[in-house]
Amino acid sequence: MMYMSIDLQNIVDQVDNLFLVKKADLHPGDKIQLKTKNSVYYIVVDIDGNYIVSGGWFDKMSMSPIKTTIKGCTWGGSIIKTDIVAACGLNLEFGNRLLTSAIQKIIVFPGLRRN
Repeated sequence: MMYMSIDLQNIVDQVDNLFLVKKADLHPGDKIQLKTKNSVYYIVVDIDGNYIVSGGWFDKMSMSPIKTTIKGCTWGGSIIKTDIVAACGLNLEFGNRLLTSAIQKIIVFPGLRRN
């Protein structure tokens, strides 16, 4: 049992060293481009807390653009960090349970904000 808690702590400690985008730092209209190992995704933050997504698997299934949620990011297993939209090295999980390959690059384009 001690071995598992050490591994979990190592995973948690890795988060501090990742380039990541937190959900709380995004605003409606912000755009994100993600390059994963296998695909490119385009994400727009919607006004209701959902996301408009195109690219990657959604394009292959002729579902783009699609309005969905983002559950968070994982290391590929069942541990999920729910407060982030994207983190380099992790896999993004969408609301339909689609899990991307590892994220390699993240570009955030801030939307227009009104005072």
